[in-house]
Amino acid sequence: MKTITLYTRVRCHLCDVAEEALERVRRTEPFELVILDLDREAPAEKRVAYDWDVPVVELDGRKIMKYRVDETRLLRLLREETP
Repeated sequence: MKTITLYTRVRCHLCDVAEEALERVRRTEPFELVILDLDREAPAEKRVAYDWDVPVVELDGRKIMKYRVDETRLLRLLREETP
């Protein structure tokens, strides 16, 4: 099963919207969802990399989206075979 990691911040409206979109997609195409607060739980290198970009979505450790979730694109990426 693929893993989606959502990097968020407290009181981030776009983060809430992104999480809702991820949950909608997950009803169609199951995946493990990990939600990490960028300021409290994320590794230091992620804090530096994503500081101004939240929310950020990674698929199996690879950054695939920031700010907004494109649900159609996410479904396509989840359905692709892993090399």
